[in-house]
Amino acid sequence: MKNKITFFKEAIKNIRTSGTVVPSSKFLIKRMLADIDFDAARILVEYGPGSGIITEEILKRMHPEARLFCFEINELFYKHLSGYKHPQLIMVKTSALDIKEVIQKHGFDAVDCVVSSLPLAIMPPEISLSILEKTYDVLRVEGKLIQYQYSLQNKKDLKKVFGQHVKIQFVTLNIPPAFVYFCKKVQ
Repeated sequence: MKNKITFFKEAIKNIRTSGTVVPSSKFLIKRMLADIDFDAARILVEYGPGSGIITEEILKRMHPEARLFCFEINELFYKHLSGYKHPQLIMVKTSALDIKEVIQKHGFDAVDCVVSSLPLAIMPPEISLSILEKTYDVLRVEGKLIQYQYSLQNKKDLKKVFGQHVKIQFVTLNIPPAFVYFCKKVQ
């Protein structure tokens, strides 16, 4: 789905779940992935991979023994990504709310890192908060959630879940410019 017109049409049709009409820029992707220790991470998760632009970069950088779980609820995006046939990629067509059940089904107890493109700001508040709490629960100690948003609307929820272990950076070279939240589970 490298075709930006196809992505745009699908994103417009499903704006409530896609949250954007253009794929992430290479600058946003680079910033989001810069803090991940790909040599050490073995279980990675991506929420809302969309057309797979971030997915491709994660797969290029992953350790050969690592696994990447992608949670996508959009049928067209799910079908597209299911065609990747990458041995380290596990596609699931379910909500991020089901993260614990999905990773346990595959024999894992904890996740090293979650990269999220979910549009938390346009979700019902109880759903977005529940996703953040369930994500925190499955992260290993020192595990990370990296989430981008176009506003600071969910900052309070991220701090409620991750405490003072939330950093924010602003990426101007993206359409629209985006805030990247770097959250760490510390115990």
